[in-house]
Amino acid sequence: MYDYLIVGAGLYGAVCAHELHKKGYSTLVIDRRDHIGGNIYTEQTGGINVHKYGAHIFHTNDASVWNYVNQFAVFNRYTNSPIANYHGELYSLPFNMYTFNRMWGVTTPDEARARIEEQRADYIREITARKGMSISEFEPANLEEQAISLVGTDIYEKLVRDYTMKQWGRPCNELPAFIIRRLPVRFTYDNNYFNALYQGIPVGGYTQIIEKMLEGSDVRTDTDFLDPRYRSSLSSEAHNIIYTGPVDAYFGYDLGHLEYRSLRFETEHLDTDNYQGNAVVNFTDSDTPYTRIIEHKWFEFGVDRNGQSIHGTVISREYSLEWQPGTESYYPVNDEKNTALYEQYRKKADSEPNVHFGGRLGEYKYYDMDRVIAKALDHVSSIPAR
Repeated sequence: MYDYLIVGAGLYGAVCAHELHKKGYSTLVIDRRDHIGGNIYTEQTGGINVHKYGAHIFHTNDASVWNYVNQFAVFNRYTNSPIANYHGELYSLPFNMYTFNRMWGVTTPDEARARIEEQRADYIREITARKGMSISEFEPANLEEQAISLVGTDIYEKLVRDYTMKQWGRPCNELPAFIIRRLPVRFTYDNNYFNALYQGIPVGGYTQIIEKMLEGSDVRTDTDFLDPRYRSSLSSEAHNIIYTGPVDAYFGYDLGHLEYRSLRFETEHLDTDNYQGNAVVNFTDSDTPYTRIIEHKWFEFGVDRNGQSIHGTVISREYSLEWQPGTESYYPVNDEKNTALYEQYRKKADSEPNVHFGGRLGEYKYYDMDRVIAKALDHVSSIPAR
């Protein structure tokens, strides 16, 4: 009999397992996939660490979390600076002075602000007149209104609208404003997407981190806790459960399905040393079916652990899909309807004896990696050492 059964060998489950082991508890960690690591799993192909489930760039302002994760790997100095491709026109991300110069030819922050404010003011006059309200009453009611309020119509139409529709499968005026409320807009020549003190990629990939975290735990992959043939026996193997899977699936979807966006990847190993010149290129037009291409070698500057250049490259085209039962759940759709449904599931979860629900799926909330670690550490901190 184990002290804890941890369902999910991703980052949340692995941090819990590591900390519980240090406190003297026995842990069994299971995962329905054939590998550990969850969505941060990386596998080596031709000497390149491939992010199998999409790009993961570690970034945080939390020094304690940064110090914690650096126990398990050496991080490089990678800075996330994606490129936007709109019908062959290339723009810098996040939106900054390079973007504004490419879009309008402006060279100073005042010129850029003036162009955005002109477009913003025209749009707000139009939208308030249509809604029969005064300009002073305007408050962005959806993603389209929020985006134009931040960056104007030109940038919205070229770099936000179609990309967002592909990503979420819904028109921007049907998406909540909060999705883009923290959109980085900078009036400096700064291509660093994340405004974080600490940022990087683990040299050698993410899987090594999870492997080290799981030392001391028993681990079973290809083990689906939700399979009714095994659930009862698995539950009986431990006194407590930490569950990181979908919260609605745990309860058999008895209140209905929570909605997610899913992803599909087409990955190729190519006989060229440099396919696109950047780790991440977003394709923001509606004609391109995928949202972005990741060239994995550039997360580690195209070299191996010895600093030698790697021949060949691996790219992944990323397609956004509507989630269906049986597909991977990536991004929760935290609109009003789904948030209300989750609250009903949360109440059921709170009353479940000896079961803790955690992580992105267990809490139906998108977390960056640093928040996943912080949340897991916070949970385990309340459990006394033996």
